[in-house]
Amino acid sequence: MGAYSSLKEEAWAANMEIPVRGLALYTWGNVSAFDPALGVFAIKPSGVPYPELTPENMVVVDLDGKIVEGKMNPSSDTPTHRVMYRELAVADGAKVRGIIHTHSTYAVAWAQARRDIPLFGTTHADHIQTSVPCTPYLSKEAVERNYELETGNLIVDHFRSLKLNPNEVTMVLVGGHGPFAWGETAAKAVYNGAVLEEVARMALLTLDVDPQATPLADYIVNKHYMRKHGPNAYYGQGGH
Repeated sequence: MGAYSSLKEEAWAANMEIPVRGLALYTWGNVSAFDPALGVFAIKPSGVPYPELTPENMVVVDLDGKIVEGKMNPSSDTPTHRVMYRELAVADGAKVRGIIHTHSTYAVAWAQARRDIPLFGTTHADHIQTSVPCTPYLSKEAVERNYELETGNLIVDHFRSLKLNPNEVTMVLVGGHGPFAWGETAAKAVYNGAVLEEVARMALLTLDVDPQATPLADYIVNKHYMRKHGPNAYYGQGGH
């Protein structure tokens, strides 16, 4: 596979986790893996069923959108990934090295309702200290101009308007569309995508049990997040 073999392998392995984690039906999802030193990312080819994927048919794209290796068309969401790498990982210096987008059921439900996912409990707080943000709809003009590219711009603009740190808030809902998540590797992006889906399910069930449920107290949120991510983290082996 040449110079990009390890990147393609990483992207392929991450994409194969999507059906394993129950995050997509058919071909409704994609993961990319980014190499900032090379300025390229590998992504799933468009419309190819997961059982047919191989490392060799991952497509490598640069941040200008040029295909630098691969014989197949990249995912139709490639422009979104490209904007997010360029604006978050490169321009803002965030540790975004993998991005996942799916249409997982519970996360999509919140996106379709155009509602942030409230932070109700410690499972959520273990991963981020805020509600999961949901963007507004794209404007009609943006959709007609370049739908996928403008989706990336919408995510980036929403984070900047809320002053959210993409190293700390690693997931988002696009209003009317669905979830995106990211991480320091493509595998971590999938992990965060699975967390997002589970948090979305838990929040919906919480509101079923108590429609008046209120967010978790800040002092509990801070404890759970900092024990895993803070300077004195002690969760797991070696504080990780």
